Amino acid sequence: MTNQPPEPLPLRFIHTADIHLDSPLRGLSAYPDAPAEQLRGATREAFRQLVTLAIEERVDFIVIAGDLYDGDWPDFNTGLFFCAEMGRLQRSGIPAFVLFGNHDAESHMTRALRLPDNVRRFSAGGCEVHRLEHLKVALHGRSFKKRDTPENLLTSYGEPLRGYVNIGVLHTALEGHADHASYAPCTLEQLHAKGYDYWALGHVHEHRVWTGRSTICFPGNLQGRSIRETGRRGAVLVTIEDDAPPQLERLYLDVLRWEHVVVDVSACDSLDALGRATGRALARLLEEDAQVPRALRLTLQGETGLHGELFQRGGELRAHVLAEIAARGPDRFWLEKVRLATRPAAVMPDPLQPGSIQPGSIPPGEQPPGAVPPGSDALADLQALLAEARHDADLLQELRADFAQMLGKAPELATVAGAELPLLRQVREGDLAALFDQVLPGLLARLAARG
Repeated sequence: MTNQPPEPLPLRFIHTADIHLDSPLRGLSAYPDAPAEQLRGATREAFRQLVTLAIEERVDFIVIAGDLYDGDWPDFNTGLFFCAEMGRLQRSGIPAFVLFGNHDAESHMTRALRLPDNVRRFSAGGCEVHRLEHLKVALHGRSFKKRDTPENLLTSYGEPLRGYVNIGVLHTALEGHADHASYAPCTLEQLHAKGYDYWALGHVHEHRVWTGRSTICFPGNLQGRSIRETGRRGAVLVTIEDDAPPQLERLYLDVLRWEHVVVDVSACDSLDALGRATGRALARLLEEDAQVPRALRLTLQGETGLHGELFQRGGELRAHVLAEIAARGPDRFWLEKVRLATRPAAVMPDPLQPGSIQPGSIPPGEQPPGAVPPGSDALADLQALLAEARHDADLLQELRADFAQMLGKAPELATVAGAELPLLRQVREGDLAALFDQVLPGLLARLAARG
């Protein structure tokens, strides 16, 4: 019987980027009940989980496509932590290929710290090729020499090596991602044209994949760091077998997840009802994934009779939300902010605008939306005065000047009891229409209620 050679194992590696070790999680530390320990250690713990998973999965290697560090940190403990984690990989026989991005280019540790022997860095002087002969893999990459790198680094990358799996590693502001600084820009067409099997990209913090002649991937950042980076975060496990296209599996490794939950409160007639609606939204999040604690921003929207009351009772509103969180376990959710984006259920009629309510257009015995009760002559006069004031250019200019002076002296008025006030932002920008449309109906309703 002839001994048959063993079937070759598929190539498996982990692609990660934008780790930003020891970067603070923004927007939480200002709150007294913030989970301080989780905030300080989130990026480290996510990276520790990545290394543990690489060892457990026995991957062939890992690729870090830039922004391992987060600028010029004076504390070498960040680099020492990275060395310790790379030592764990080394003891398991797993190499790591590290390309330095724009944030790493600022870091003194990038240049000065000696790394374990299993860590192979890409040069900043030109494209460097690292080969793994036993796997027939060639990794092509070029690090940033300085933060401001506006040129297309891709032009220095060479042709794919014949007989090898060719992996390109690049930190780039790919076309169409205006939210990220335009460092080392290039296009999808240019990446495909190189003819590599896989492109391991970094810099853009959202997970994206393109297929075609090459498979091109941003893994997204390992750990969300602010409310701008919501949802699951992690890395990518790449499997390449024979001549088949690379297969990708997302690895979710974040240890504190940011979520922006929008709740429609149009049907809510009390703070209790609003709390129950919030509770249902939290329950849906737990159904998706109950393992990772969330830093939660809650936005309330919709037309509601509670509009004016919500702004006035911000502290009580936050307490109702916190009660729903406490009922589901305070270690599962942490409330970053409550944002109000509601509208009044009835907008004040404007007799000077086309399409406004005209005499005789309302059935007998009924009141137009926003109208004051019969017999309230003073309130009726006030309502008419305000309707006219909305179009008084001189008055509006005076109001803008007064508000600018007030907000300049007290910028902390942008929030009240943890609830962000978008209305004040609009007023600061000179948009007083929102003031008339949102605040005055509630004010008139409260005055009418008090007689």
